[in-house]
This record gives sequence, C-alpha cells and structure tokens, in this order.
Amino acid sequence: ASSQNENMVLSGTPTTSAIMFSAGVLGNVVALVLLKIRRKNQSASLFQVLVTALIITDLVGTFSVSPLVITAYSRNQSMIGLSGNDSNNTICSHFGFAMTFFSLVTLALLLSMALERWFSIGLPYFYERHINTRCGYVAIILIYLVCTLFCVTPFFGFGRYVQYCPGTWCFIDMNSDELGHKVYKNIYASCLLAMIVCTVLCNASVIYHLLLMYRRRKANRSSFRRPKGSKRSLSLTKEVEHLVLLGFMTIAFLICSLPLVIHVYISSSRDTKYPAMDLTALLLLSMNPIIDPWVFIILSPPVPRLLWGVICHAPRPQPTNNKDHCILSESFQTSPPIELQT
Repeated sequence: ASSQNENMVLSGTPTTSAIMFSAGVLGNVVALVLLKIRRKNQSASLFQVLVTALIITDLVGTFSVSPLVITAYSRNQSMIGLSGNDSNNTICSHFGFAMTFFSLVTLALLLSMALERWFSIGLPYFYERHINTRCGYVAIILIYLVCTLFCVTPFFGFGRYVQYCPGTWCFIDMNSDELGHKVYKNIYASCLLAMIVCTVLCNASVIYHLLLMYRRRKANRSSFRRPKGSKRSLSLTKEVEHLVLLGFMTIAFLICSLPLVIHVYISSSRDTKYPAMDLTALLLLSMNPIIDPWVFIILSPPVPRLLWGVICHAPRPQPTNNKDHCILSESFQTSPPIELQT
C-alpha cells in the first residue's frame, strides 16, 4: 500500500501548476522582449548581461519542472510513478536536481546583479576601470559550473533527492537523519542564507547611496532653482524609480527564499517532521522565477517612459497640448536609466 501511494498523486489539481507555468513563461518572454527593445543596436552593458542570464535561467527552470508537475496530475502518477520501473527514479532525481540547481543559480545571479549595482554606485571609479561585460560572462560560467558540481553530488551518495507529498515535488531530503544527507542540506541552506544576507546588504548599501544622492540634489535644488524638465530633475526621477525597484526585488527575494532556509535549519535541529512546511517552502521557492520577471517588467524604470513615448508619438487629430509632453518624453528617452548608463 505504501509503494502504491508513492506512485500516485495524493491530492491537488493541475490548475495552480498550469497558472504558475503560464505566468512564468509569459513573464520571462516579455522581459526578454523588453531587453531586446532597449538594446536596439547598442552593445549590452554588464547589468543587461546579468539580467538576460537571469531571465533565461528562470525560463529554462520553468520548462524543466512545471511540465512534469502538470503531467503527474493529468496521469495521476507521482514523480516516482512517472519513472516506471526505473530503480534510480530518474524523473524524481531530475526534478530534484532542477529545483536545487536553478534555485542556486537564480539566487547567485541576483547576488551578482546586486554586487554590480553596489560597485557601480558605491565604487564608481573602481567599477569604471576594472569591471566590464567580460567579468559578467566569466561570473555566469563560474556560477553554472559551481552549482552543477554541487547539485550532482547526490548522485554519488552525498545528499539525496526524495519525493514530497502529494507526489508532485522532488527535492533535497530535508528530513533525513543520516549524517551525509544532513550535512548536504545544511550546506545548501547555508549557501542560500549567505547569498540572501549579501544581497540584502548590497541592496541596502545601494539604497543608502541613492538616498544620499537624493538629499544632495534636494539641497542643491533649494539653493539654485532649475527648470522643471531639466536633466538634473529627470535624473533624480530615475534614481527614485531605481530605489523602488531594488526595494521590491529585495522583498520578493526574502519572501521566496528565507522560509526554506529556516525550515531546513529547524528540521536539522528537531526530529519532528513538518510535511505542510515542506510543501509551503518548496512552493515559495518555485515562485521566485515567476515573480522576478514581473517585478522587472512592472517596476523597471524605462517602462513608464516607453509607454509615455508611444502615447506622445501616436497620431492625434488636435495635438495642441501634446507638444510640451512629447518634449519631456524625448528628454526622458535621451538619458537612459541608471543600469543602462553603466
């Protein structure tokens, strides 16, 4: 009976998985299109390289796991059941590897983006002299290589991928009492925690520097009055928009990743198992690749200016009061946002 239950989906419907899959694919595709539109014929900046790598990683990760979940629900077969008579449970092992690998790569790329912003705003002279797009490509290769090496170790006995209730999830064994599996899951959680702390610190430092810039601009504006549409005031607007984007990305990052870290540490210190917490932590972790592109799409500074430019350049029968607005829109578009200036 236990073996039969392992081969079946115990509860749930494919609706939630299908919605998450659709939202993830749509968000990442739209984000890639926006990046392509912004680049036009210009060479990619370091920030654009990292953002593109993050979006592609999220998109590939979505395609790696979500179709398996939908298939499991449609066939009423768990990940172990989909593996058939395979003693290695290939489908479950693939699912666990993909969840672990793409979670680490996604968080590592987000940390790289935070470090890039920190160097760009906090150490601009060092950034200008020593950091370029080549550093970004090297960082991406190293991230993929290190994460791959870490995630294949369960296939050699250090760590283990197991199935979780209701049979549509496979991930690192978070409830094992064996020493090797305990060490592996704690290393994984510690890596996540280290990246979370570093990302938060970098973003907090960037926010601090942007607030200092805001105060300086405010002091200068009080001593010397500038026209309303001047480049200085427009630059200040971009900085505030970038501050909002960083804040929401940091909040989303914490909500999606921190519960899993806490759950791993709790399960390591206690013998009691928490199946409901297992599912909640994994669900939140899988939301990260879906939320990231939509945060980028909705809060990225160029989006309001692109929409404003389309409205201003659309043919109107009586463009009497539209002239000043379009001039303002053109001045917005001539000076790219902070992340594209570097």
